Amino acid sequence: MAEVATIARPYAEALFKSSSQGAAAQAELASALTWLATLASIAADTQVLAFADNPKISAQQVYDLIAQVAGGTLSAPAGNFLRAVIDNGRLSALPEMAHQFRSLVNAQSGFSDAVVHSAFAIEGAALDDLKALLEQRFGRKLNLSVIEDKSLIGGVRVVVGDEVFDTSIKA
Repeated sequence: MAEVATIARPYAEALFKSSSQGAAAQAELASALTWLATLASIAADTQVLAFADNPKISAQQVYDLIAQVAGGTLSAPAGNFLRAVIDNGRLSALPEMAHQFRSLVNAQSGFSDAVVHSAFAIEGAALDDLKALLEQRFGRKLNLSVIEDKSLIGGVRVVVGDEVFDTSIKA
């Protein structure tokens, strides 16, 4: 996996630098997070990768397919980024580029992504209380996402980067 991360890093850093300049930097970063996540989810599809790897398919055909799946028209930054990725044969690294870009944005804003695995759905006030507790525990602001995992039986398992906080019954 280190090879993909090494390939993805310069793309993520270049996108971050270009998006974080100017007066509207926060809006551009937020926009880039959105369209990059969309492109990454499309590029992660095995059928799209197989299509792109076909030597009879041109780079323009791959671009057109991804643009169509993404909603028809891409913004100028998204289109330019996608063209660079496709032209350099790096489509398979696009999900890692999105991951590294999100990490750079989080580092700048002082946030970390946290995945909460729970046996039951957590919403509303309970999620807000859990977020406050976890932010105190990890010592930083968190972007929480909840994944329901019935195998935990009860409790939660929280993953923040390479740190794991497991209070599940299964553990």
